[in-house]
Amino acid sequence: MELLLHYVWKHRLLPARPLATTDGRSVEIIDPGLHNRHAGPDFFNAKVKIAGTLWVGNVEIHLRSSDWYAHHHEHDEAYNNVVLHVVEQVDGEVTTADGKRLPQLQVDIPDEVRRQYDELLQSDQYPPCYQIIPEMSRLKLHAWTSALQTERLEQKTQAIAQRAKVCEGSWEAAYFMTLARNFGFGVNGDAFEAWAQNLSLSSVAHHRDDLFQVEAFFLGQAGLLAEEAIPERYRRQAQQEGYFTRLRSEYLYLARKFSLQPMDHKRWRFLRLRPQNFPHVRLSQLANLYYSRRSGLSQLLDCETLDAVRDLLRTEATPYWQTHYSFGSESPQSRKQLSKASLNLLLINTAIPMLFAYGRHHGNERLCDRAFDFLEQLPAEKNHVVSMWQQCGMEVDNAGDSQALLQLKRNYCDRKDCLRCRIGYEYLSSSDKPKVPHPTIALLAEES
Repeated sequence: MELLLHYVWKHRLLPARPLATTDGRSVEIIDPGLHNRHAGPDFFNAKVKIAGTLWVGNVEIHLRSSDWYAHHHEHDEAYNNVVLHVVEQVDGEVTTADGKRLPQLQVDIPDEVRRQYDELLQSDQYPPCYQIIPEMSRLKLHAWTSALQTERLEQKTQAIAQRAKVCEGSWEAAYFMTLARNFGFGVNGDAFEAWAQNLSLSSVAHHRDDLFQVEAFFLGQAGLLAEEAIPERYRRQAQQEGYFTRLRSEYLYLARKFSLQPMDHKRWRFLRLRPQNFPHVRLSQLANLYYSRRSGLSQLLDCETLDAVRDLLRTEATPYWQTHYSFGSESPQSRKQLSKASLNLLLINTAIPMLFAYGRHHGNERLCDRAFDFLEQLPAEKNHVVSMWQQCGMEVDNAGDSQALLQLKRNYCDRKDCLRCRIGYEYLSSSDKPKVPHPTIALLAEES
């Protein structure tokens, strides 16, 4: 609840009556100050008039006065410049490290703000603020989704930069790791990233002109060429077909040559996974992409159109996997190409973030602009999160919009971080929210 008190102070959502300190001096808030989310006082450089005298300094906020001592601020010189202690409950005097007794302002959170905040936190209906969305201006919603879109790209940039750090500064390796992760299409993303980190591309490069050896590298390092990785009911068939045996023999040779250590095959997930997403098929597609020299960062950077990136990432499984989803288990003949939807996901989660991250790292605004342009050209993703927001009145015209709404759900709604959300702000500050459920609430209830 202290965060709500921060929110009330920051946005001046205070009771409509004269404010006064606990010892009766008048208080006028000129500027609530700059909200500090790190160590130190809660608000920097606030301006408040106390009994007609203007004070410029910091403001500290607690639920109770005694929290000042619970947090040991009385010994911390960083709090000597606090000019006002704002609390919901006064239960004693407070002093700073230099012996100054602080004026205290008791603030009662308005009942309507508290009630609306409780609704946001306790609501089982997602999104809990759906009532206010149809009432908001398109301009405000567009500004918020634009900010969310940039925020999401920034987060992906941080993840890519961290991979580059793990790869000893190699952006080429970081790109391949990012590409590999997204070949997991969510379910096996972590396993694919761990596999890519365990894969020595410099070793694979010695044999990249031989697709069979590349596939042996990829499947072997994934632990999928271990006999125990094949379900017992398929082992005999896999051995009779011969392809597994040949790959395994080739990998054992490569493992001795390059001192390779495969990952644990148990890290791969198969339960409730569509066969086309089985790691064997995805690794085969990735091996084909690498063999054809279309998995490099330089090739991506050369692509100036969305179609060029699609052509770059388009791939299919090798011949054996066109009739199999796993070793020894036959399937109908299919080239097992990346679908249009899968290609779009690779564009959204790999190519575009990489262009933005690399452009940001090298100060190349042209690459950053290209990333945003590609997002606007791609169709919006289709999933239950985007569908819910659409039913609540949000406009979703392209992949940039859908990415923004995913960011909104995961980083704000799921965390109940309504105080940092602009829709949450509108909800909390509105005194005339619609009381009649939105017409699509029945649909939302059915899907939740």
